Amino acid sequence: MKMRVAAVLVLALAAMTCVARAQQEKLPEASALEKDLAARASDVTEVTLSKQMLAFAAQFMDKDDKDDVQTRKLIEGLDGIYVREYAFDKEGDITPEVVEKLRAHYMTGEWTPMVHERETKSHETSDVMMKIVNGEPRGIFVLEAEPKELTIVLILGPIRMEDLGKLHGISGLGSLNIVSKSTKASQGK
Repeated sequence: MKMRVAAVLVLALAAMTCVARAQQEKLPEASALEKDLAARASDVTEVTLSKQMLAFAAQFMDKDDKDDVQTRKLIEGLDGIYVREYAFDKEGDITPEVVEKLRAHYMTGEWTPMVHERETKSHETSDVMMKIVNGEPRGIFVLEAEPKELTIVLILGPIRMEDLGKLHGISGLGSLNIVSKSTKASQGK
């Protein structure tokens, strides 16, 4: 009888692990629009860090450095980081229609807009959306567009706004500064 109970428990734990793994979000493949942007851009930076890659990178952080320890804890909890930066030689390659299509591609019912900034003279735009699941932040999306540059940042997994600054050292995540500034401004800091 004890063997049967133990076997049932092992099977139940294995099933729960499989369900948990299936529920982990996968980072998106580049959309057709992003592939087109990459083909036309003069400079492209693409960073795709899956949960496994983040865990691997965390192994090389200094265990004696307080900041590295905090950053390591943060990235080990994430499901992934996806960054795309496109730079163009001339203005006009990034039209408002392209930005709107990208925004629509990423925005689904589970993403809540936080920042929606438009500069009409310079044609610069910034969007920040937060994915909320059961009242908890489970992802952040940033889309920044300038006349000659476009940046997409997607971070999946549990994240607190105050922790975003810890990710600034990862290539392409400099655009998270707008989120930090917006959060501090809304909190009156």
